[in-house]
Amino acid sequence: MSERHDSSGAASVSRRGFLKGVGAGTAATALLSPVALREAQAAANGGVLGPDEIPITLRINGRNRQLRVEPRVTLLDALRNRLDVTGPKKVCDRGTCGACTVLVDGQPAYSCSMLAVEAEGRAITTVEGLGTPERMNAVQKAFVKHDAQQCGFCTPGFVTAATAFVRKNPNASPDEICKGLGGNLCRCGTYAGMLLAVADAAKGRV
Repeated sequence: MSERHDSSGAASVSRRGFLKGVGAGTAATALLSPVALREAQAAANGGVLGPDEIPITLRINGRNRQLRVEPRVTLLDALRNRLDVTGPKKVCDRGTCGACTVLVDGQPAYSCSMLAVEAEGRAITTVEGLGTPERMNAVQKAFVKHDAQQCGFCTPGFVTAATAFVRKNPNASPDEICKGLGGNLCRCGTYAGMLLAVADAAKGRV
């Protein structure tokens, strides 16, 4: 009889033990970063997120923004359609023109080719976060000085990509500028003004 009692006691879990386990699990989950938590959720679901909307938090221009998106939603669509951040433009929507360029952890990226869930936990900067009409950054000032914009669709992407470029390439030559910004296209053909603008910004002449 005592053997049966010992066996059942080993297999059972007390109420106190159960609550301790739940508390420890909850605390561990709370310590996970959003990205790690998302990975844990995907692992628990066989490596799959969705297809329904899931909650995510994006850090955009220094501010955390919470939203719900399907895992298939691109960062560009999340910015424009869910958060009303309309600086990045949806033009080619296939990662070839650069109009949707944003900075992700300081590096230029096509937001039309990146999923919103991939950007969680990373610092996202759009053209709105680079400066304002009252306090423009060096590239924005140079674009105005050299009249380097026309229809405006490519301008936000060019300014964003050029800002990242001049930070890494002070005193860049014209050839270096053309190569560095080769991933951005201007259908209006204002390349001459853009080249002068980026050259001025790279040399600190604005």
